[in-house]
Amino acid sequence: MKSQATTIIKPLSGWQLLGLTELWQYRDLLYFLSVRGIKIKYAQSILGVGWAVANPLIQAVLFTVIFGNLAKLESDGTPYILFSYTAMVVWTYFSGILTDATTSLVANRAMISKVYFPRLVLPLSAVLNKLLDFAIAFIILIGLLLYYGQAPSYTIFMFPVLLLILILTSIGIGCLLAAVAVQYRDVNYAMNFLVKMLMYSVPVVYSVDYIPEAYRTLYAINPMVGVIEGMRSMFLQSRPFPWEWVGIGALVAVVIFIVGCFYFRRVERHFADLA
Repeated sequence: MKSQATTIIKPLSGWQLLGLTELWQYRDLLYFLSVRGIKIKYAQSILGVGWAVANPLIQAVLFTVIFGNLAKLESDGTPYILFSYTAMVVWTYFSGILTDATTSLVANRAMISKVYFPRLVLPLSAVLNKLLDFAIAFIILIGLLLYYGQAPSYTIFMFPVLLLILILTSIGIGCLLAAVAVQYRDVNYAMNFLVKMLMYSVPVVYSVDYIPEAYRTLYAINPMVGVIEGMRSMFLQSRPFPWEWVGIGALVAVVIFIVGCFYFRRVERHFADLA
């Protein structure tokens, strides 16, 4: 008589709640959703992936005209186009992940209601989906640095750390908003406004020197402050590398990621009913 395997389904607890083993088992689905997102975005588009360059570059040019030439904002002694584009490469990736992760559940509600898979795959696919855009925009940044004769500093080895902080922050916030957006669709409608508002909370168009020195440590609680200023420091050498700001941002990013993912997994049992 053949023995039969028994599957026991029980709620996860502790660190198991993240289901990292299960996520690895569904890595093919994560890859498929990421590739599908890229194809859908650029399908029947004249510029195609050229939009990955046009979006941050056009905004950087507009910021250069408005804030650099007209408003005469300081740019830490570097050409304003470099100052703004370096930040826009980072911000475009962050806002892209945040937007796609937030809307991922509602956009895929048909899948959620019919097939089982770890729902965390949906917001995580935004990281890979937007990675192509980031890579293309980053190549243009290298071209601008070469054109202006700007060499990176020795702190270039911190680039993967800054990228990790950026991803953890965007996924944490994205998972939290995605879980809320399933029940309250207002979150999806407010995303464009929210992203634009958040952009002015970090030094994208202005120098951090405009922030009073007494409040800069508090300002650095926003992880994107350390990421943007770290990028400018390593590529433009506009100021010493902000080790303290990056350290504070890294700690906050880890907290945001853990809280966002844990909350997402706690409430995901209700997604199929609400989506």
